[in-house]
Amino acid sequence: MKLPLNVDVHCVDGRCGRSTYIIYNPAAETVTHVVVEESKSPYTERMVPVSWVKETTPELILLDRSRDEVSALEPFNQTDFVQRDVPHYAADPQLTLLWPYRVPAATVVADTRRQIPPGELAVRRGAKVRASDGRVGQVDEFVVDPDSGLITHLVLREGLLWDRRHVDIPVSEIDRIEENVVYLKLDKKGVEALPFIQLRRW
Repeated sequence: MKLPLNVDVHCVDGRCGRSTYIIYNPAAETVTHVVVEESKSPYTERMVPVSWVKETTPELILLDRSRDEVSALEPFNQTDFVQRDVPHYAADPQLTLLWPYRVPAATVVADTRRQIPPGELAVRRGAKVRASDGRVGQVDEFVVDPDSGLITHLVLREGLLWDRRHVDIPVSEIDRIEENVVYLKLDKKGVEALPFIQLRRW
């Protein structure tokens, strides 16, 4: 089962959003969730268990749950409003020798954080893929065993806009995965030697 990113996600009762991240457990080498951005304002992102994925195509993820069930999940991004003292420059006409001087001003600011389970990573489409001797492309999607949840392949997107192709890289050739970069054991020549096909999605 391929888990494409940045594609439409449909529930049993209609379209519910678009996939933005996969949540990956490096220790177990498994995908645990797909992050879905809702299709209506305020476009909340929610972590959907990968077990809810019924089937996928290169352009679609189909869930076996309703839109209400997805909406009931906790948001991926949690916003807290906290009060902080922010330096504020002020002046007094009688204190020209001290101008400008700083006074603390209490300000309420929004602090947004991702609700990622401990020990797991959020990986997005477009994350860089680096061979042992340099960058070779971007993450397009992951191939996951539907029974075990184990990643079997990384789908690498490479090439110019008018000549895009993708390469399936076995998980055994992945050295490690971070949020914004996937590191391979292969060098560039090793990646070029892997079979590839044209990528039609834009």
